[in-house]
Amino acid sequence: MAKGILGRKVGMTQLFSENGELVPVTVIEAAPNVVLQTKTSESDGYEAVQLGFFDKKESRSNKPEKGNAAKADTKPKRYVKEILDVTLEDYTGQEVKVDSFADGDIVDVTGTSKGKGFQGAIKRHNQSRGPMSHGSRYHRRPGSMGPTDPNHVLKGKKLPGRMGGKKVTVQNLEIVKVDAERNLILVKGNVPGPNKNLVTIKSAVKAAK
Repeated sequence: MAKGILGRKVGMTQLFSENGELVPVTVIEAAPNVVLQTKTSESDGYEAVQLGFFDKKESRSNKPEKGNAAKADTKPKRYVKEILDVTLEDYTGQEVKVDSFADGDIVDVTGTSKGKGFQGAIKRHNQSRGPMSHGSRYHRRPGSMGPTDPNHVLKGKKLPGRMGGKKVTVQNLEIVKVDAERNLILVKGNVPGPNKNLVTIKSAVKAAK
């Protein structure tokens, strides 16, 4: 059964394992999530649980948000996400805490990557530059826009443009430690996005059974 929780990226630190190995970890603060709605294949066509995280001011909430939160007997939430493929009964109003995960669990972490602004083809697509001397006039350009035959720019051509700020999922990360008292999950390695960024932790899809 799939598990999931919403949290905020705090930052990175490091731990020592039992055999003395230094392990880089990302600290994720996952305060108790509230189940706002349970979706089933009979009524909605798919299985999912809608989670709410981080209270939102009543004055900043619209009527549908207030009504959805009232059904779960909670306050409107700033972040609302659905965790797919979760087969549960009607758990509306219950809390999902970090202790639903355990040390050693393999998870997928989804977040929004850091925005880099408008970047060239070399930084954005890791292309190689041309020679910088001997009369060369090709240094950091993206290359040919369209040869003689098609006579137009082909679809999918790697060009300069806005880089980052996209939804990114890092798969098969190991949970090193779960701190239930402080609502913290320590994940091995790095996760997408800057500090204070919203992340979704979910049971790994491709983990070895």
